[in-house]
Amino acid sequence: MTKQTILGRVAQLARANVNALLDQAEDPQKMMDQLIRDYTANIGEAETAVAGTIGNLRLLEQDHAEDVGAAAEWGGKAASASRRADQLRLAGSADADRFDNLAKVALGRQLQSEKEAKAAEPIIAAQTEMVDKLKAGLDQMKARLAQLQSRRDELVARSRSAQAQNTMLDAVKSIDVLDPASELGRFEDKVRREEARAQGRDELAASSLDHQFESLDALSDAAEVDARLARLKAASA
Repeated sequence: MTKQTILGRVAQLARANVNALLDQAEDPQKMMDQLIRDYTANIGEAETAVAGTIGNLRLLEQDHAEDVGAAAEWGGKAASASRRADQLRLAGSADADRFDNLAKVALGRQLQSEKEAKAAEPIIAAQTEMVDKLKAGLDQMKARLAQLQSRRDELVARSRSAQAQNTMLDAVKSIDVLDPASELGRFEDKVRREEARAQGRDELAASSLDHQFESLDALSDAAEVDARLARLKAASA
């Protein structure tokens, strides 16, 4: 997978209009689950690819640092060889030219290292920019993944609430179609009739007792009359 392909894929996924996709879906929950799986898989692939790109950049940076260090080192060797040549020339030694030649070789190596370091700099700059864009794209993908997960959880909660409400409504519909209030009214009438009958029986029982006591009172009065009549007769005898 090329770097441009990786960047394009990350940018495309990051720009995905999640809300529009959900609005068009026949089953938003299933689509969200699929989107979450796709996003998670794509993020994993993108992270692997970006990690490889970062690794290549670090290798380029290490090579550049080595070239810069080598240029400095060869420059030091050239300066040292040149000084030695000057010393030997002052001393009239024939080895002076040999050290000047060594200085030239060192300077050539220095120049080569500098060229390699300079050639790598624009590549490193471009790779650094690429890595920054890839990291930003990954961050956007992860933010969208978090958004998807949050929307998915909200949707599931709403779906379960709606299902529970529909279940309750179905249960209510399954009850007898007669008005429950009328059923309660009939039951209340039955209770009232039972209460009235009980009250009637109580009144009937009370009436019977009153009649019995009234009979007893009548008998008592008759006996008193008879007793008084006997006393009158006894007195007149």
